Amino acid sequence: MEKKVIEGLRPFFQSIVDQDRSSIVICGLSHEIIYMNPAAVSNYAKWGGEKLIGSSIMNCHNKESCEKMKQVVEWFALSPENNRVYTFYNQKENKDVYMVALREKGELIGYYEKHEYRNRETMKLYDLTNMGQIE
Repeated sequence: MEKKVIEGLRPFFQSIVDQDRSSIVICGLSHEIIYMNPAAVSNYAKWGGEKLIGSSIMNCHNKESCEKMKQVVEWFALSPENNRVYTFYNQKENKDVYMVALREKGELIGYYEKHEYRNRETMKLYDLTNMGQIE
């Protein structure tokens, strides 16, 4: 894909991440938080929210979790086929948590933490009532 096309897609990728209702925390290979979508900023507000950007995600986890995260990143680096690991089920919030590799041209550049809720959607199908008037 031409570089110009990829550059043109950046706002679309940003919007996909920002519109997700689940927390997405993007980290570099040194485990520094480089981006949090609005859901993550809100969900982690009591721990600093947006102020966490630039800090180590390792500061947000216990020693055992940090070791597991390091192991997963090492596994990601072994092969471009190693891209997603299920890490945790949160019973209280009924969600699965994953670590997902981020790659550029096959090379590992970071990872993100993705939360997927198991709850059934409560929004009505094609409910446009909150969208204002459609002319």
